[in-house]
Amino acid sequence: MSSAVAYGSVYVNQRCFREDRAKSSKARRVCVCKSVTLTPQSLQYEKTKLLMPEKSVRIGVLGASGYTGSEIVRLLANHPYFGITVMTADRKAGQSIGSVFPHLATQHLPDMIAVNDADFSNVDAVFCCLPHGTTQEIIKALPKGLKIVDLSADFRLRDIDDYEKWYGQPHRAPELQREAVYGLTEIYRTDIKDARLVANPGCYPTSIQLPLVPLIKANLIRSENIIIDAKSGVSGAGRGAKEANLYTEIAEGIHSYGITGHRHVPEIEQGLAEAANSKVTVSFTPHLMPMSRGMQSSIYVELAPGASVEDLRQHLKVFYENEEFVVLGKEKEVPHTRHVRGSNYCIMNVFPDRITGRAIILSVIDNLVKGASGQALQNLNLMMGIPENTGLTYLPLFP
Repeated sequence: MSSAVAYGSVYVNQRCFREDRAKSSKARRVCVCKSVTLTPQSLQYEKTKLLMPEKSVRIGVLGASGYTGSEIVRLLANHPYFGITVMTADRKAGQSIGSVFPHLATQHLPDMIAVNDADFSNVDAVFCCLPHGTTQEIIKALPKGLKIVDLSADFRLRDIDDYEKWYGQPHRAPELQREAVYGLTEIYRTDIKDARLVANPGCYPTSIQLPLVPLIKANLIRSENIIIDAKSGVSGAGRGAKEANLYTEIAEGIHSYGITGHRHVPEIEQGLAEAANSKVTVSFTPHLMPMSRGMQSSIYVELAPGASVEDLRQHLKVFYENEEFVVLGKEKEVPHTRHVRGSNYCIMNVFPDRITGRAIILSVIDNLVKGASGQALQNLNLMMGIPENTGLTYLPLFP
């Protein structure tokens, strides 16, 4: 006697998949083989290993002509279950992905179309890689049954008044904002797996919250006087033509921007305030570096009374010991952006400051992977109930 369960948008039947496939080549049924335990902390819910048809979960990529959209396409090339059926790019409509990104020319994918021309009847889940301020209306119009990971900032801030203050326009989908789950995977995993709409975090907030949230929750550092000096590759500013991002403006120097007013500030403070159960204000200054990708956040904190730098290290070690993508370096080992290039890893470490009672935390990620598209894929894996590292086991690219 067979039993069937809804598995994301995929129909799961506990009889053998081969039997259904023999009946119909269009069948999208899969077999639950057995329960699998990967790691107790990184997978805090019952997991099943699926024998699924290749590329059986149909994916739409909205905004495929941008950097985060192209990273989604790159990562999905080796994903066994997710296959792209729709790609949109209004200004590149009618073009192939290979003509816009020659490094993706070997991928046999549908041509890009305008988002208004997209047919979502052939889609199970969507990565929305559109610019801030454009996503709310589009997501509101999508079919209600779709799983959605939004890589813009449009659903990250829970308070819609904060969104209007920092992004200069009223929120156009407050009812969806109430539904959205913030997608910092290692911190909000339980909420993410049951979500329909996930707001993928920004790159800076990802690199900053991953080390700070566990330490604030454990009362090992003070939530006051946190100073963050963060540096990003130029791809973090997007692919649009901007004078400030021209080669002669960026090359051979450091380009500070958004001083005291960067839009990631409220997102960072929102996450830290939740960890502290009180308002948190940080001093945050970002910089663009003359490199295409990579991000380092240098974070200066005050130790809580009685806490030591070794206490911070030991707590992060225990907190992340079963996480695949968050790594604490060995004592005195300095993380560098080249150690994570092209991968979904975050490498961090803690060092004593020369000033008594303070510590320095270094956190590095690839801004386009763990800081954007990689974490988005990690989240959708969770939402669809498959192991979250699927399609993400790329080692860093060095040299």
